[in-house]
Formats: sequence, C-alpha cells, structure tokens
Amino acid sequence: MSRFWSRTVHTLTPYVPGEQPRISQLVKLNTNENPYPPSPRVQAAIAAANVDSLRLYPDPESSALRDCIAGYYGVQAGQVFVGNGSDEVLALVFQALLQHDAPLLFPDISYSFYPVYCQLYGIDYRTVPLDAEFAIDPADYRQPCGGIIFPNPNAPTGRLLPRAAIETLLQQHPDTVVVVDEAYVDFGGDSMIPLVDRYPNLLVVQTLSKSRSLAGLRVGLAIGHAELIDGLQRVKNSFNSYPLDRLAQAGAQAAFEDEAYFRACREQVIASREALVAGLAALGFAVLPSAANFVFARHPAHDAATLAARLRERAILVRHFKQPRIEQFLRISIGTEAECRLLLAALTEIVADGAKA
Repeated sequence: MSRFWSRTVHTLTPYVPGEQPRISQLVKLNTNENPYPPSPRVQAAIAAANVDSLRLYPDPESSALRDCIAGYYGVQAGQVFVGNGSDEVLALVFQALLQHDAPLLFPDISYSFYPVYCQLYGIDYRTVPLDAEFAIDPADYRQPCGGIIFPNPNAPTGRLLPRAAIETLLQQHPDTVVVVDEAYVDFGGDSMIPLVDRYPNLLVVQTLSKSRSLAGLRVGLAIGHAELIDGLQRVKNSFNSYPLDRLAQAGAQAAFEDEAYFRACREQVIASREALVAGLAALGFAVLPSAANFVFARHPAHDAATLAARLRERAILVRHFKQPRIEQFLRISIGTEAECRLLLAALTEIVADGAKA
C-alpha cells in the first residue's frame, strides 16, 4: 500500500474482472462475451469513418446515436444516456442517483461491482438475500431504502424476475429510484424500457457488449425519465464530457440498425444455451433456469473449483466464484456450438474419471 493513496483508496476492494489469458486454442467461456462477431454493418461503419476527423473531438452528446436508440425503443432522445460501457454508466448512476442517507438495496448474490461502487462513493448499502431457489423476492425489498438496483436477468445466477414483479417494486417505492441492469435481457427477458414513461423512478441500463457483440467497443446506455437522464448528464459533464469516441458512436449506431443480424445471433445463442443445459443435465449437473447468455450449474458429486481447474488443464475457461452460497457453482458462458460440444466432452471425461476414483 502506498503512503500517497487517499483514504478512499486504502479501503477499496476493487472489482475483479473475468480472466483474459493469452492461451492458444482456448475455449473461453468465463466472461459472457458473445461467441459471434458484430454485424457486418458495424465493421463497415467503422471502416468508413473519416480518419482525418479523429483529430477533432467527437460529439459530446452522441446525438445521432441517442436519436437512433430513442427511435429503436420508442422513447425521446432526452430519455437516453450513453457512456463507455454499462460499467461507466452504472458508475455515474451511483454518483447521480443513488447517494442518499438511507441504504441502497441489492441482492446478496449479484453483480460484484455494486459494492465496489458503494465503497468508492461512500454509499451505505444493505444486501437482500436471494430466496432458496436463488431468485429475487420483491417482498424482501419492502423496507426503507435510498434506492434499489439489481440485474435482470440476475448475474451470476441467470434467473429472470418477471415484469409484473418489477412493477410491484416500482409501486412499493414511488419516491425511490429503481435501477434495472439489463445487460443480459436480450437472451430471454422482457425489457422494462416500455414502462419508463409510466414510472418516473425507473431507470433501465443496458450494454452493447453482450447481445450485440461489442464488448471491445465499450458502449452502454441508460433509459428513463428525462429528470433522471439530466442528473446523469450533469455528473457526466463534470467528469468526462466526451465519453464516446467517433468510432464507438458509428459502430453502435450500425449495430442498432441491423435488426436481422441481431435477432439471428441472439436466437443462435439461445439455442446453444438450451442444448448445453440438456447436456449438463445428462451429466448430473443441476442448472438454474437461465435467461442470459450463460448458465449457472453445480454437480452434486464434484467440487466446483476442482472442475474449473480440470477444465483449465484442457484449455477451457469457466468462472468460479469463491463466495458463500455459490461456491459450488460454475458460471459457464454460451460459446459456439463447437465450443459447447468441447466443453461437454471434457466434462464427460472429468465426471467419468471422478466416478472411477
């Protein structure tokens, strides 16, 4: 630890992202990236960008992109906010909308960046336990709070909270911001965006990293009542007034404009997920219901950390969390059909070897 650090830095426990190793012939199923490339229109839009214009600052308001997103979701441009990936958007949400005297509520098993942001910005928080089936129960959130945030589908469990249940939360907390983090919603859930006009306390956050294959471009967005968006803009313009570069704006807009490609890739991931769930079940795994581009699974006869290590020996990466309640689960991203077959073949060998031992 450095004597030059501020007091805040000394107390931080930083978020640990999924491993990004440099291993040849790697089957990488640990970071929920899309196994398919971005739309060809994205590649064309970036290639067509005027290189000479890179000497100029980008549009600080990302106006063309915000107009595109607004048209896509049927909202007003003033209800759309964009940033460098949903993590930056969430960071600004925590600063602009979730710093209150009462504690922020979120699930005990959820996106592990939430407590990091609370530490960084000095936000009091309280975790709400998932139920015995690892689902969110809206009744558990019927308590005083300064805000509510949760992913839907939840991460790392993949479980989906129905729209009606989220509406119950919104109605129970009309004077409190409810943030629905929809990073994975395109793989099996209904977005809450159609409800933003009805509930001024609702903010929906999404990313182009997952369902639109743009994790490397870093584009995230938030949609909500104009008052919420104005709060985000005020903090953004006090921190980084030019968040999205020209290439990111062009590529993101092209991704939204190719609906057919988006739907085809999404359906392929969903089909691969269902096939993988069936394959894992045949090997004796218990798999939680997933509406995401990953599954959360455990084997009653095999330690999860050992399984992850054995898979790594075969150049297959999955995510293991050393966390109470879920230490025997593996989070497995959905890869291509070929990658899913390789994973199942490896697990078949590992489970058989364990049975012989």
